[in-house]
Amino acid sequence: MAGNDFNPEMVNLTTADPAQVICALNASGNDYDGRLGARISALFVILIVSTAVTFFPVAAKRVKWLRIPLYVYLFARYFGAGVIVATAFIHLLDPAYSEIGPQTCVGMTGGWAQYSWPPAIVLVSVTVIFLLDLGAERYVEAKYGVHHRQCNLEDIATGRAHAHDDSTVANDSEALDTKSTEPYQAMSEETIDLEKSELARENAFRTQFAAFLVLEFGVIFHSVVIGLNLGVVGSEFNTLYPVLVFHQSFEGLGIGARMSAIPFPVKYKNWLPWLLCTAYGLTTPIAIAIGLGLRTTYNPNSFTANVVSGILDSISAGILIFTGLVELLARDFLFDPNRTRDSKRLGFMVGCFLLGAGIMALLGKWA
Repeated sequence: MAGNDFNPEMVNLTTADPAQVICALNASGNDYDGRLGARISALFVILIVSTAVTFFPVAAKRVKWLRIPLYVYLFARYFGAGVIVATAFIHLLDPAYSEIGPQTCVGMTGGWAQYSWPPAIVLVSVTVIFLLDLGAERYVEAKYGVHHRQCNLEDIATGRAHAHDDSTVANDSEALDTKSTEPYQAMSEETIDLEKSELARENAFRTQFAAFLVLEFGVIFHSVVIGLNLGVVGSEFNTLYPVLVFHQSFEGLGIGARMSAIPFPVKYKNWLPWLLCTAYGLTTPIAIAIGLGLRTTYNPNSFTANVVSGILDSISAGILIFTGLVELLARDFLFDPNRTRDSKRLGFMVGCFLLGAGIMALLGKWA
């Protein structure tokens, strides 16, 4: 039958175009079925819980009475790493296939039918992030001679790693004062060394911070789609609501633990970490609010919605695959022998990673 004359209520399966049949089945209307009060409560519950969990690792290192034991920090760090890796494969890559994959309405239409686009977009995403990361590291190393300095985990958990950086600058300044009677040339050399040291530390921070921003943006893209869908989903809402509270909390824990390890300079450390935690906590609630505002018109199963969501999910999957496997796992387990010499600690770290990945993979059954 002609494409323009396709009637989903009168279909001859022997002659109908499979793409048209699938598109008709997928293009179901908006599933919103009321329960506005419960949906509004989801907005505030996810906002409060996910933001608080994201704040906790950052606050625990800065507030003395919140200081946490080393193994609590290790749990948050590596459980979060498992959550990030599982999110990439289970909550992003798999949905991308169901949105723009070969067996979908989008994947059977036009140019989308010529290629399997989800893995291609993931490949491009991974490659771009790799090149950006490589370029940033190369630039810093070439200009300032800075390499990643591996901090002791005890120092990171207690906040001493950042204190060391600050005290180093202070000690250098004191050294300059005590040598004020030495020849001017020696003073100039010390001053130059101090300036280089401060500049090198700031650029090392920029490299680590850039890697973290890539991670957060990948998670935020995913959170936008989650929020929109929660605002308009139908009968699945009762299951999706509690699952997404845990989902967003686990991701927030991973983000907070990673951010707490970044040596923020003095001019940033009192406000930037809190701003980034808040940005993550607000993303899903804002998206839920938008979904509620469009609850009678937004159709998450429409062709356009699937294209946008599929592309965003594929890009985010690539970002989190690279970040999770390289930035979070390889650098902590493979490239840093100091963290793998303690067998008990290593086993605990691996166990936390497996637990985080396993729980997040299980949540993929419902969300």
